[in-house]
Amino acid sequence: LREGHLVPVCFVSARNGAGVGELLDIITRLLANPAEGNPPDFFRGEGNAAELMHARPDPDAHVLAQVFKISIDPYVGKLGFVRVHQGTIRAGTQLYVGDGRKPFKVSHLYLQQGKGHVEVPSAGPGDICALAKIDELHYDAVLHDAAEDSHIHLKPLPFPVAVHGIAIAPKRRGDEQRLSELLGKLVSEDPCLRVEHVPATNETIVYGLGELHLRVLLERLREVHKLEVDTHPPRIAYRETITQNAAAQYRHKKQSGGAGQFGEVHLRIEPLPRGAGFEFVDQVKGGTIPGQFMPAVEKGVREALAEGVIAGYPVQDVRVIVHDGKHHAVDSKEIAFVTAGKRAFQAAIRDAKPVVLEPIARVHITAPESAMGAITGDLSTRRGMVSGTDSGKLGQMTVTGQAPMAELADYQSRLNAMTAGQGSYSLALSHYEVVPPSVQQQLTSQHKVRDEE
Repeated sequence: LREGHLVPVCFVSARNGAGVGELLDIITRLLANPAEGNPPDFFRGEGNAAELMHARPDPDAHVLAQVFKISIDPYVGKLGFVRVHQGTIRAGTQLYVGDGRKPFKVSHLYLQQGKGHVEVPSAGPGDICALAKIDELHYDAVLHDAAEDSHIHLKPLPFPVAVHGIAIAPKRRGDEQRLSELLGKLVSEDPCLRVEHVPATNETIVYGLGELHLRVLLERLREVHKLEVDTHPPRIAYRETITQNAAAQYRHKKQSGGAGQFGEVHLRIEPLPRGAGFEFVDQVKGGTIPGQFMPAVEKGVREALAEGVIAGYPVQDVRVIVHDGKHHAVDSKEIAFVTAGKRAFQAAIRDAKPVVLEPIARVHITAPESAMGAITGDLSTRRGMVSGTDSGKLGQMTVTGQAPMAELADYQSRLNAMTAGQGSYSLALSHYEVVPPSVQQQLTSQHKVRDEE
């Protein structure tokens, strides 16, 4: 069994307990005990110079233990479940976490029995115990009692990439901080969960391995932590840009009894290569716009960039050149040039043939060879493109390609249907491309409806 030559298959009934006793008997008689087992290899140091360390099931040797699970209990707090591979952990022992230079003291050792905790004095090779209320613990951490400068670690386990996402927000206002803290705790428990805040859409998105994975997370938030949340599919982070040069000017003039507001800005805009971002160029000569007001002009332009013009998405890959303007010795103020800069930029961009850009994802799909035709055909219908295929092991193949993010929102369920649940995929942002005219028209119409509302 230790060599993997035999794999026992045992049939038991959880309903009436039939076979449970025999299963436990097989575990105690036939499976390798800790002294006979295959402890994992530990490494000391970083990179190629890391020194291999073979753990020995010796209770008198230095401590080597692995945190294989983190649990956040609402009543007990943070629990780290530890498997001891070498040495003995006792109450009062000082241990280090990985490359941590500050030791922590083991105050209590617990044996987990269902929901109960039984305190034990020590844990040796092969034992599984729990440590409570130690903030330094994290998943896959190595506990040891070696010198402070020793970075002892395990080879990290490969996990599937979490690509199925939902946007999440609390139902009650004021619960945002609590939601953030709870999501942090749940991510520390589950290495296959990922939380990301997208500034472009101002959404908090939770990524998991599939619909069921995320459903369990939402149930835990509701049942265990008593937090009600709203969810919806994540918004696609579209962008806007321009395709030709344009120029405009705007005069902001306001008079209301006392001191007024005055500012005039003349500017040109030019497209930049894809991914270049934003450039602001000051070409004003002769002091027509005093230097102290140029930051206000740039602020106004950046406000317009963030709001978008045709579809309400941020503008990128554009150069703004301010070349002229006017000011008033008394009425010119920063607020006047902020407004003038913003309105001049908005007027110019409408004449520069603006377009909407959509994010294009790199897609890696692994699935049985028999499903390759269905997968490549489906990618084509989603405006995608296959760039290559590669044969793998056991009849598996990998397809690489590109597709718009907007077409991949429900791809997990579609892939499951095409591969009978045997397919997996990963996504990564590749670049931005101009959307088709029909999509741009739809996005522009939706923006007009939102503006009217």
